[in-house]
Amino acid sequence: MIDLSVNIGGLRLKNPVMPASGTFAEELCHLLDFNELGALVTKTITEEKRTGNPLPRVCELPDGMMNAIGIPSKGAHVFIEKVVPFYRDFDSPLIVSVSAPTVKGFADIMARLSDVPGVAGIEANISCPNIESHGKSFAMHANSTAQVVKAMRASSKLPLWVKLTPNSGDVVDVARAAEAEGADAVVVGNTLLGLSIDIEKRRARLGNFMGGISGAVIKPLMVRLTYQCAQVLKIPVVGCGGVCTADDALEFMLAGASAVQVGTATFIQPKAMSDIIKELEAFCLRKNITELRSLIGGLDDSLGEPFGAMP
Repeated sequence: MIDLSVNIGGLRLKNPVMPASGTFAEELCHLLDFNELGALVTKTITEEKRTGNPLPRVCELPDGMMNAIGIPSKGAHVFIEKVVPFYRDFDSPLIVSVSAPTVKGFADIMARLSDVPGVAGIEANISCPNIESHGKSFAMHANSTAQVVKAMRASSKLPLWVKLTPNSGDVVDVARAAEAEGADAVVVGNTLLGLSIDIEKRRARLGNFMGGISGAVIKPLMVRLTYQCAQVLKIPVVGCGGVCTADDALEFMLAGASAVQVGTATFIQPKAMSDIIKELEAFCLRKNITELRSLIGGLDDSLGEPFGAMP
């Protein structure tokens, strides 16, 4: 019997595979068994209603995609009344991704969700613009990250995951700040900011001009950031960015991730997460591994002879 379970900040997951926020919704239940997943991570919600960014919001890239969705939201009230009850029918823990334009806003929405039956944890999407800092993302700096996490931690005892951004100049420093103020885990991480241009129209391909790059193209960067964060943190790291197969998930786990999130791959193949779980079990069987979590941080990072070195 292969044990695929992992522990993320006090939450036991039956396996380390879950959706990335913004790439998963209730409609997928017709194509995918939600009970197979380690956790269910919702689209990011906000307290207020939001319409999102102008069209077009998505464009395809070689080995990936770019999006500027803009966090459309029907508001926390509708989410609590309509969406949470749907997820109560499933065994996998529900992690609610939240966003806000202010520190107090993050604390308030976490407090509001803390007493909602069926909510197992919160993922703070701190890559959103911070109006208290002239629109700069909270996750860009350690001090603004610390302020958000401290306020959220004081507002609720729910497990708190903090989603970081690769656009920060020092992701590790930001991760340390999140841990110091009480985060139970960090997610590494959100999309990489990019710009794609339609050369015929001489215009950006997205209505919001710039957007977030995701998919296989960013995986080596995200594996590197996962490794660097895992080296210094005591709390779990959840790897995210370019996970399309079990091999990708294993790379993140060997680099130190306790679990992984799958995003762009689901758009290509709605059953991608289910396939990854099956492939992870097959890998363990082939390698005579009884507990998948034994691979976490198992990378041999000793420096040896470089490939192609002269004798």
